[in-house]
Amino acid sequence: MSNHVDERTGERRGRLVRGHRHAEKLLLEQVWWPLFGSFEHLHPEYEVADWNRKSQFLDFAFLPPNGRFGIECDGYQSHVKDMDRERFSYALNRDTYLTGMGWKMIHFSFDDVQNRPEMCRMLLQLVIGPHMLRALDADTTTLTPMEKEVLRYAWRFGASIRTTEIARHFDLNYRTIRKPLERLSSLHLLEPVRRGSYVVGYTATEKALEFLL
Repeated sequence: MSNHVDERTGERRGRLVRGHRHAEKLLLEQVWWPLFGSFEHLHPEYEVADWNRKSQFLDFAFLPPNGRFGIECDGYQSHVKDMDRERFSYALNRDTYLTGMGWKMIHFSFDDVQNRPEMCRMLLQLVIGPHMLRALDADTTTLTPMEKEVLRYAWRFGASIRTTEIARHFDLNYRTIRKPLERLSSLHLLEPVRRGSYVVGYTATEKALEFLL
């Protein structure tokens, strides 16, 4: 916690100092630490943006090299009884939006964290465990943040996507976007689509999924 506070400034720092309450600390003590024994890649009060670019904060974000997990500890009073219809709809839409952006959202109730932590550990391991095992078995190649975003975009698109469309999406010129595309192709994460002797587009391969989970 001290390390995260020291690394932050402004509202991001204030949110961590003010917002990390008993429920979140209990989740760390009774669920996370007994299961993993490490806080590596775990970020408290992690800032994300919604579809309107409005900042929101997750209780925790677990960000290993091969995935993004949002973890929330919800108290009944604050998350149900005090929630009106508009806030309820927003909470559901936010989770759906984050799922579309590649996050896996995990919710625990404070009652379960306090009284049934063994069940929470079982569920957390059920969700995160397979991804950690796949990471051990997967190619140890690391991708740059830009390469990951290009790969994620190509995967979401589904069908073949033209090089010019990828460049336009990331607001980059053709020469700049060629470098990550060519490397992803050499790793067999993207399959080039050719027209004669020219590469005109790319399709994400099944192997790409290992780097997106």
